[in-house]
Amino acid sequence: MFKSHLILLSAALALGRPSSSSCRATHQTPTLPQAGGASSLPQPPEGYRVIHIALGFGIQNYTCAGVGEDATPDGAIAMLYDVTGLYPGQSRQSLPQKDWDELTSRVLRTHDVPLNLNSSTGGRVEPDSPGACHNNPFKQDGPLRLEGARELPFLGHHLFNSAKVPEFVLNGGKIDLLSSKNSGVDAPADADKGPDGTGAVPWLALGAKDGTVGDARFVYRVSTAGGNSHGCAKTTGQDSTKYAAMYWFYG
Repeated sequence: MFKSHLILLSAALALGRPSSSSCRATHQTPTLPQAGGASSLPQPPEGYRVIHIALGFGIQNYTCAGVGEDATPDGAIAMLYDVTGLYPGQSRQSLPQKDWDELTSRVLRTHDVPLNLNSSTGGRVEPDSPGACHNNPFKQDGPLRLEGARELPFLGHHLFNSAKVPEFVLNGGKIDLLSSKNSGVDAPADADKGPDGTGAVPWLALGAKDGTVGDARFVYRVSTAGGNSHGCAKTTGQDSTKYAAMYWFYG
C-alpha cells in the first residue's frame, strides 16, 4: 500500500509543472501547520510573511554519555531544498494537500541521506547509522532528484556552528540565520517514526540571534519524520538518525 501511494505521489510531482493554459489557479496563502496537541507553536508576529519553505533532509546527532541514560542532542546537519512553490494552491506546480503532507516521509523513506557520511563505526551507538564527515559533511550543491518526479531545487544548508548555534545558510549566503529556540512541541502521534522506528523529532520555533544576515527572522521546523535517537540502552558513544522536516522561514 505504501509503495503504491509513493507511485501516485511521484506522478503528482511529475505532473505539477507550469501549463500554457490561460486558466489561473486559485492562490492560497501558506498557513503554518500545527501539531494538534495540547500545546501549539506560537504564530509568527504580525507583519511577517513566509519567504521560503524548505525541505530539510539530513541527520540528527546525539551523545550517549552513559548506558541507560537519556541521549543528549548534539546538533543536526541537513541539505535544504526549496519547496515553496509546491505548497497547495500556489500554482500549477503545487501538490494536492495529502501529497504535500506526506512529502517529508516520502523523501526520508526513498532516498539516501545527501551527506558525506563517515564510514568508521568506532564509538557509534548504532554502527549502521553513521555520522557525517566532520571536515566535509555536505555533498556538492544540487537539486534533490525524486524518482519519476520533478527535481527539488537546492536552497542551502542547515548546521550547528562551532558555538553550537543552529544556523541556516540560504541563497548562497544572502540569508545566514543564526537562531535560538523559542518554543517546541511534540510531533503529532501519527508522525512518521522513520525507517528505524525511533520517532519523529519535535516541532520547533526559532528566532534570529545577533549576527544574522538577510531578512529571515524566524524559522519553524514542522512536519518532521524520523530523527529521534536510537537510545542509550546498549552502549555509550555517538548516535545519528536520519530525518526530514519542513522549515518555514519568515521575514
